[in-house]
Amino acid sequence: MSQVLPAELIKTLDKNGQEIKTVGFQRFGFDSEVPIDVLRSLYLRSHYVLSAPVEKVEELDAKEIADHARFTQGLNAYQSKSIYHPDTNTISYTTLSRFPPVKLLPPSERKRILVTGGAGFVGSHLVDRLMLLGHEVTVLDNFFTGSKTTVSHWVGHPNFEMVRHDVVEPFMIECDQIYHLACPASPPHYQFNAVKTVKTSFMGTLNMLGLAKRTKARFLISSTSEVYGDPEVHPQHEDYWGHVNPIGPRACYDEGKRVAETLTYGFHRQDGVDVHVARIFNTYGASYLTRSLRCGVLMQPPGPRMNPHDGRVVSNFIVQALRGEDLTVYGDGKQTRSFQYIHDLIDGLIALMNSDETRPVNIGNGDEFTIGEFAELVREIVEKVQREDGVLPARRVQIVYKPMPTDDPQRRRPDTTRAKESLGWQPRWTVRMGLEEMVRYYKAKMA
Repeated sequence: MSQVLPAELIKTLDKNGQEIKTVGFQRFGFDSEVPIDVLRSLYLRSHYVLSAPVEKVEELDAKEIADHARFTQGLNAYQSKSIYHPDTNTISYTTLSRFPPVKLLPPSERKRILVTGGAGFVGSHLVDRLMLLGHEVTVLDNFFTGSKTTVSHWVGHPNFEMVRHDVVEPFMIECDQIYHLACPASPPHYQFNAVKTVKTSFMGTLNMLGLAKRTKARFLISSTSEVYGDPEVHPQHEDYWGHVNPIGPRACYDEGKRVAETLTYGFHRQDGVDVHVARIFNTYGASYLTRSLRCGVLMQPPGPRMNPHDGRVVSNFIVQALRGEDLTVYGDGKQTRSFQYIHDLIDGLIALMNSDETRPVNIGNGDEFTIGEFAELVREIVEKVQREDGVLPARRVQIVYKPMPTDDPQRRRPDTTRAKESLGWQPRWTVRMGLEEMVRYYKAKMA
């Protein structure tokens, strides 16, 4: 039986070696600080799954329960628990017994906030933070890549509303802030229907900007480092115009975001809309798995947040390593990426929304890895976690190389000078510590 580490041994250290106990900060008159343990109790275990035959529900495996308790950090009262029955391939869901405690804000400080794409990976983490801070949050999502279960732990809360809606259609609501995140972000998803991706970027942004104009709401759009294409300038600063193939397989996303930025600044100059543009670089984080492998059967648990099968490099490497499969690197592995942890991104988005900065701002981590180096780092961390848990793999996974996809950028690293100077923001999470949290979560989910 695997050794179970006590919950108190799982700590996260920032780049200066200090333990991270809270995320967020108070800046620009907006308090975004919450305890990290409370957040973890939501995104790591808001809907966890245990296995038990139908007739033995009361005899759940003590190790599985202990594994889950490591993440809830004493906040079990705010957890739901789902039970998977492998003998009948069925799953029994429960609801929360209580909502997590949220700040009680006076009406003058409580914002009405709309989050489009709020059931996706980034959106659901943003929703958790805004809800814990005591604001009124409305999630708008068509669930093409998102899932209701990423935010279902808030359903029924008086401050929360979830609406199934496609942003390409107009939507009316009264709000103070709009976080416009709606758009597929991973290559398999945005290339699945390229025309729809472009339509979402343009029509969705047009509709949300129109709403911001009518309600005089602050507007933040999640743009992307893909607007720089395969850059000829390194690192990439916000004044670089980019090097993009307008007709390639990635163009539906790259050019869609570029025209969305054009539209955003058109509303800013012509109609005075208060706009903020976040150019988000590669982001990863621990969240729900879309599929778990139990007893050799792929089942559909409550997920996803960061989908491990969405074609993004971090989740791909971790899942492959945990399954004992060789890690797949496309190209020669010398192309570079910079990876930031989800909490740093949420800090940056909230700071940008509440600041007076209207120019585009890069939100990313300046620590640059080649994909080959990153694969080796993931393998090392997976092996470390397996050793600590007393699990010895049958063999060491290898790194295999396959042909490079079309228009895949060779180098990607943000110049975050503007974020540091205008927002007082910089990443706190090291890549290693973020990866270790992700690996521990995926390992517990896939056990």
